[in-house]
Amino acid sequence: MAPSTTRVQTVAEGRAQRARGEHDHEAADRGAPGRSAFDLALFDLDFTLIPSDSGLRWARFMVAEGVLPGGSDEAYLNVCRSYVAGRIDIETLHAFAARTLLAVDADAIPGLQARFEAAVRAELPAAARDLVAQHLEAGALCCIVTTTNEIVARPYARAFGIPNLLASVPACEDGRFCGAYVGALCHGAGKVARVEDWLRGSAVQGGVSRPRRSIFYSDSASDLPLLEWADEAVAVRPDARLRAHAELRGWRIIDAPA
Repeated sequence: MAPSTTRVQTVAEGRAQRARGEHDHEAADRGAPGRSAFDLALFDLDFTLIPSDSGLRWARFMVAEGVLPGGSDEAYLNVCRSYVAGRIDIETLHAFAARTLLAVDADAIPGLQARFEAAVRAELPAAARDLVAQHLEAGALCCIVTTTNEIVARPYARAFGIPNLLASVPACEDGRFCGAYVGALCHGAGKVARVEDWLRGSAVQGGVSRPRRSIFYSDSASDLPLLEWADEAVAVRPDARLRAHAELRGWRIIDAPA
């Protein structure tokens, strides 16, 4: 059955209204001081917001605290080298990190995290702090999205003032971390799933299920799924594979030291 003239007019008017609304939003973002062009800003952690491996920094902190035996940090570093060399996969690396670097009672974690946050706060790169502050002050919803486990990543999120964190979740058995994780690692395409699940939960609480404009900063080609998902992708001191992809796609590349 052919649609009625009234129905055609209604659809056309609806489309026109949506187009005008999108134009008005874009104009407001361009013209209103203090408003961000992005309402969602996502950040990888290691080698993006910080110029190093957060797990290694935690390992050295735990050794200095006397919680882990000397050499635990070097053992973790050797496992990282095996991963970079392709001898082990990401799951093996993070199982080692959870089993070895979190070898404490879960009850001890809050105090350790507080001391770790105090230790790393002064180490945060000024450029990264300024970048995060710009997005926060402009009203963007900010979130760290990292493969690092949430025990290690949470103090960094607090130190940066970023209220939201999506990270890998280490599992506990009988009050101690067992080396396993709850669900999949927050890695690769899994980051997209975690972000979308989080946004859906935010929508239930009155947020938005899909932001009008999103931006994601990362150094690694492993983050290509989320970089492609975001409205704007920024490669930060990227690895060779990400650099080549970013140049091909015309993405912004930040090479300045952190």
